[in-house]
Amino acid sequence: MINHNSSISYIIPAFNCAKTLAETVNSIYNNNFKPGDEVIIVDDASTDNTCEIATDLIKKFEGIKLIKHPFNKGTAAAGRNTAMEIAINELFFCIDADNILMPNSIQLLKEFMINEKADTAAFNEIHYFLENDPNKTISHKWIFKNGVISLSDALAGAVWPGPSGNYMMTKQCWLKSGRYHEFVGGAIDSWAFGIRQLINSSKMVTLPNSFYLHRYGYDSTYVRDARKLSVSLQALPILLPILNQINEEDVELIMGKKGRTNWLENKTPIRLKNQENGETGCIEYLNKEMQAKKSNILSKIIKKLGYKG
Repeated sequence: MINHNSSISYIIPAFNCAKTLAETVNSIYNNNFKPGDEVIIVDDASTDNTCEIATDLIKKFEGIKLIKHPFNKGTAAAGRNTAMEIAINELFFCIDADNILMPNSIQLLKEFMINEKADTAAFNEIHYFLENDPNKTISHKWIFKNGVISLSDALAGAVWPGPSGNYMMTKQCWLKSGRYHEFVGGAIDSWAFGIRQLINSSKMVTLPNSFYLHRYGYDSTYVRDARKLSVSLQALPILLPILNQINEEDVELIMGKKGRTNWLENKTPIRLKNQENGETGCIEYLNKEMQAKKSNILSKIIKKLGYKG
């Protein structure tokens, strides 16, 4: 039974993240880690010195475990499943190995999740900064809908907690949702799991006036996997179990020749039958220069992927 005294297992999938892993772990121990917590780092057969950095962190901090995959499984989903299988706590917080928590933020998130009787809780905002910016100047923010996130909200657009994968959940929620699907690829494994949480009636909430820091502007897992196959095609199997709940026009779009390879890339809203349209979040650019830079990066990605939409 989860309560205010429940300890947390921090889950960190790691692949070739030697440059960023220490900063991520340091942010956990910066007034977030409590007695009884643990940090599980799962190295997905990195080819850099990620393991050496993790070993140094074990010497520096208490409560860190390092698990090594014998071969590269290719997704954060695989690392999360591996960690959650051996976690000693009933409450998880997933964080990627290149992101940064704010001090004293996790306890507030846990208390909010328990008070709301939720299965999953996320920070209300993601603050993005360029990978190579030592000052971590915030370029733009993803701002999620306040309160409860429904399946309609998740299908209405890209700005909801699922795609980031960085949030808190109970172990029972992970099991109820069928664990992370490792077959969908790294581009959408987090999105897919979030959708399946909501399909399985998990309650997802966002904590108002909260955020964490997220790097962007580099060759991410999303970009690498999206080059191999349309993320829209990868996403279709996740929606197949609920096709009868989706508006018929939208089913024709995502299954048809015109839309099946780009509906997710184009952030096409998908509507559920007999329900109000969902509410996606918004993106706030802090200045025109950063907005232009972000648009340029997105244009390059779209061009590389060969999409016209």
